[in-house]
Amino acid sequence: MTQTIGNPGTWLAQAFGRAGRHAAQSTQRLGGTEVAAPPGIRDLTTEDLREALKAGWHDFQTCRTDVMFLVLLYPIIGLVLAVSALNMSLVPLIFPMIAGFALLGPVSAVGVYEISRRREEGEHIGWLGALKVMERPRFASIVVMGLYLAAIFCLWLVVAAHLYGATLGPQAPASTGAFINSLMSAPGTIMIVLGCAIGGVFALTVLATSVVSFPLLLDRNLGLPVAVQTSLRVTRQNPKVILTWGAIVAAGLILGSLPFLLGLVIVLPVLGHATWHLYRRAVI
Repeated sequence: MTQTIGNPGTWLAQAFGRAGRHAAQSTQRLGGTEVAAPPGIRDLTTEDLREALKAGWHDFQTCRTDVMFLVLLYPIIGLVLAVSALNMSLVPLIFPMIAGFALLGPVSAVGVYEISRRREEGEHIGWLGALKVMERPRFASIVVMGLYLAAIFCLWLVVAAHLYGATLGPQAPASTGAFINSLMSAPGTIMIVLGCAIGGVFALTVLATSVVSFPLLLDRNLGLPVAVQTSLRVTRQNPKVILTWGAIVAAGLILGSLPFLLGLVIVLPVLGHATWHLYRRAVI
């Protein structure tokens, strides 16, 4: 039977969609519907980015959250790559899956935000400190926000699969080598260019809606809509700085992926801590 591209991402998208609807219904009761004054927003500069990165590096040196990422993130990436290597129908999705992990970065760093928050408050910091995030008042809203990012990730895989089908598919490549060679063709170039452009739209959407929303939900007793609106306001008021921050994150993830993703042991925790400090500088 001929293999085609698209079923894995479509199935995941449907599954997360159902989970998201159930979680959203629960959050209407738990996430808070009270009317509260929206937080104030500061004007940011590139100096704020430098200071946030400096503070993030200091937190990393003090707290050593690299082991947490080594335990939680690498098995996921390894499992995805292992499955992809065994199933030729998923080979065209290897790069979209790896690149798509950046879309899940804000939720994967929630534990790091919590460690920075606890350190800032002078609370005890241990190996289990990141798990204290589950005790925060708005944890249900954080879960729903995480499901939103998961849905974005799944939608990205669906789009990437359809893009492959429209350019190089719909049949799965005969081998990994054949797929790599096909990327050098005109349709392959079109797929790469369009994929990068569409992926950029997904990345900007996640950046705008989550740049401060996760830290805000951890830090204050506000509802999910207020957190997302605040993140959008920060982006709208500081577009150049936020876009620069997005570029820094993207460059860090690319450099951290070399060699063999080992650099992410340092890059991911530092970026997570720095995001918390950027939130502190952006929201009053």
